[in-house]
Amino acid sequence: MGVRERRERQKEELRQEILDAAREMFFEEGYENVSMRKLAERIEYSPTTIYLHFKDKAELFNQLCDESFAKLALRLEKLQKRLSRDPLAFLREGLRAYIDFGLKHPHHYAVTFILAPTRGDDYQFQGSAGERAFSYMRGAVALCVAKGELQTADIDATAQAIWASIHGVTSLLITHKDFPFVPKNKLIEETIEMIVRGLQTR
Repeated sequence: MGVRERRERQKEELRQEILDAAREMFFEEGYENVSMRKLAERIEYSPTTIYLHFKDKAELFNQLCDESFAKLALRLEKLQKRLSRDPLAFLREGLRAYIDFGLKHPHHYAVTFILAPTRGDDYQFQGSAGERAFSYMRGAVALCVAKGELQTADIDATAQAIWASIHGVTSLLITHKDFPFVPKNKLIEETIEMIVRGLQTR
């Protein structure tokens, strides 16, 4: 490995270290309570070092969101390739994959989907990794409707309603561990089957 390649790798490793530390701090303290200076203290670098990678806290937060969305999108992409001939099976498995992602990566999920920073420049959904991840769900609904397996007059509204339902389950399982839920897998399966049965053609 040459000097240039080594420097690029070290630069990327530092960038990832900043992202990982920021994610933990946002999760523990909330967006508004984290500053670039506090983050620098956590990783034992100067604030200037962080600014070489991210122009401000908002950009850092958006990069965390994109990182989580990209991981989820990759998982859904692989699943779609395996179940490309059965969109209803892909929809079911895709919903399970979404919930599973959140439960296995609760800090990623909470920072991306639950934290709501009060700032002027909200996450730009259009053209983002988030849009790509959501497109798999919307596409599955559209294919199921085209094949006559689901019925809906509004694919966008239905896809968003499905997402709202599984987001609710995922968020509750992450943030309300003290609630006397039925066994986790049973709750997840019941939610998914209730969604699908409610949309199936009669």
